[in-house]
Amino acid sequence: MTGIANANAAGGKLFFQRHGLPIGLQLYTLGSDAAKDLDGTLAQVAKIGYRNIELAGLLGKTAAEMKAAMDRAGLTCTSAHIQGRAMGAQTFSGDLAKLADDLNVLGVKSAVMPLFYIPDRFELKPNPGEDGAAFLSRMAGQMTLDDWKWNADFLNQKGQALKDAGITVGYHNHNNEFAPIGGTTGMDVLLKETDPSLVTFEMDAGWVTAAGHDPFALLKEHKGRFTLMHVKDIKATTTSNFVLKQDPTEVGGGMIDWKKLLPAAYASGVRGFFVEQEPPFAHPRIESTKISHDYLASVAA
Repeated sequence: MTGIANANAAGGKLFFQRHGLPIGLQLYTLGSDAAKDLDGTLAQVAKIGYRNIELAGLLGKTAAEMKAAMDRAGLTCTSAHIQGRAMGAQTFSGDLAKLADDLNVLGVKSAVMPLFYIPDRFELKPNPGEDGAAFLSRMAGQMTLDDWKWNADFLNQKGQALKDAGITVGYHNHNNEFAPIGGTTGMDVLLKETDPSLVTFEMDAGWVTAAGHDPFALLKEHKGRFTLMHVKDIKATTTSNFVLKQDPTEVGGGMIDWKKLLPAAYASGVRGFFVEQEPPFAHPRIESTKISHDYLASVAA
């Protein structure tokens, strides 16, 4: 009620309420908590006020088991991250008919590749002492323009294959894609070479900003291409980079002006908004998701 009163007093209207959109949550934010206690975690997520989640894997469950758990919590799932190269149970490189069946069971409409397809000539093996971020950044640094064009073709092919199943294929950016290469960037190649009728994009606003780019400008330049957004905030102490580094914080506590970005994203075609936060966390993960949700629920825009 306080948020509504503040919005009315300011003469504005609550953004998510006005557009009839749920505030979503990318379940990756909760790390291993969800896998340890799926029902308990989803119940907490729903209690906070989230109604829609985005999956990053099935956490060892079948699609039917995951759907039953979401139903018990009163949650829907309209988007899911699907790996390009086989690194989990769900992948664009496996049985697409089975993938489509699973996604339809879940109610998923957008199947999003969460990072670039690592070329098959690259060994999926970190160097000694190399963490995941450093490994992926090393892989990205070895990508050629042809590799990025191959990724665009891959997305087009999967988009065509899944279209009849009612599923739209998408791509989610980090900051690796914005590294200069041959007078352009991987992100520019993906946006230029993918078919808008087959492939959409999920803008991770935090990673765009961490790359030193302007999410407003990207939305304006590519209106209609971004239909999903990761609502991710970062601290002003973040130094622009292309190697998966940022200083994370809860939404509303960082450098991104959400009161302006949310309506700009909506005007550009974004309809799915999912809170996501990277570690390290200053609070327990579930508490951080509540801080972000409550801030977004109060935004008048």
